[in-house]
Amino acid sequence: MGESILEVSLSTPVYGGECLGKTPGGKTVFVPFTLPGERVLVRLVEEKQGYARGEVVDVLSASPDRIKPRCRHFQICGGCHYQHIPYGSQLRIKQQIVVDQLIRIAGISDPPVKTIVPSPAEWNYRNTIQFHLGSNAKLGFLASGSHQVVEIQECFLPVDVLDQTWRQIDIELIPEINRLSIKAGYEDDVLILLEGDSPEIPDLDLSSPVSIVHMFADHIVVLAGADHVWMPVLDRLFRVSAGSFFQVNRWMAEKMVQHICDIVQPKLEYPLVDLYCGVGLFSAFLAPRASRCIGIEMSPAACDDFAYNLKEYEHIELYQGAVEKILPALKLKRGTIIVDPPRTGLDRSAREALIQAEADFLIYVSCDPATLSRDLKYLLAGGYHLCQITPFDLFPQTYHVETVSVLRRGQPVEA
Repeated sequence: MGESILEVSLSTPVYGGECLGKTPGGKTVFVPFTLPGERVLVRLVEEKQGYARGEVVDVLSASPDRIKPRCRHFQICGGCHYQHIPYGSQLRIKQQIVVDQLIRIAGISDPPVKTIVPSPAEWNYRNTIQFHLGSNAKLGFLASGSHQVVEIQECFLPVDVLDQTWRQIDIELIPEINRLSIKAGYEDDVLILLEGDSPEIPDLDLSSPVSIVHMFADHIVVLAGADHVWMPVLDRLFRVSAGSFFQVNRWMAEKMVQHICDIVQPKLEYPLVDLYCGVGLFSAFLAPRASRCIGIEMSPAACDDFAYNLKEYEHIELYQGAVEKILPALKLKRGTIIVDPPRTGLDRSAREALIQAEADFLIYVSCDPATLSRDLKYLLAGGYHLCQITPFDLFPQTYHVETVSVLRRGQPVEA
């Protein structure tokens, strides 16, 4: 394809950090790092029969909302997508995108979307950050739209202790070590996780004391300190092992927990089922309300953490394995189900199992409005009714948005 540079008028923000626009000839173009209402010169980088993708060559007419990005790596590093947009406008765009996805993919004409809940911190909110190693063993992130590592000098997303830690790291280059993650826990406790394909241990110099874990081929070796950190949420501490997932924005995790606790009845007659339960974030706060609490999780590390974090309760059942296999075997009828799947959403078999379970209430926590909308389309066709959806901005400066949806059996009511 020869180089094509066209003038494009942009109209609608879309999920993925792009704006949709039209060329003078009427062709649809998706352009990142732009704003609705702008006119830009675009170099086409991908052309399909019905649409194209482009990159900005020049902004001919800028939106009054456009601001100067804070980070020197913006548009090069793939971590941030909205630094050129004021935070209030970021929230409005994410709210609109959630509504648009529900209309377009789920076929919901008037989706019951509540006002998005903002993050208390627009910057320095991440308690976990993952780096890739550049050619000279310098830490970096993947470039936007590629697997090339961009070595970085600054990043404004991690919490202060992480920002101080990654700048001190000096690591020997070993080809088998391909990722380095850092978690920050309670009272600035820090854990560094080295991931690779070889048992060979790299030489890692760091001036401050931290925990260091090397993970390869399902083996975990503690090189210093502990194999976990403690994450505070409201009035509880959660043990989170090196290989376990935990929400990266602790302040917004608290807001989601409070929201779900407000939704769930004070006393549950039927079982509470926590699917993709992780380390037990939601179960820990809801277990006191239920006579029976069931968790299902694939990750062995997360299962160990779940068992530890909920060890005070005697009515807990934990099943390690795939939701789509375990949930049907439980043969549940009635109850409250919380589901927090990965970004890819629910497996088809998991959707069918949820429909067969006939839960009184289904609370769907999603980090991708596109896969959420796809799943809701099936669940609504299977007899659930959508009461409300609340977006939560766990990831300022990026296009990512978390949502909590409330569904129930029977006639739809205000939840």
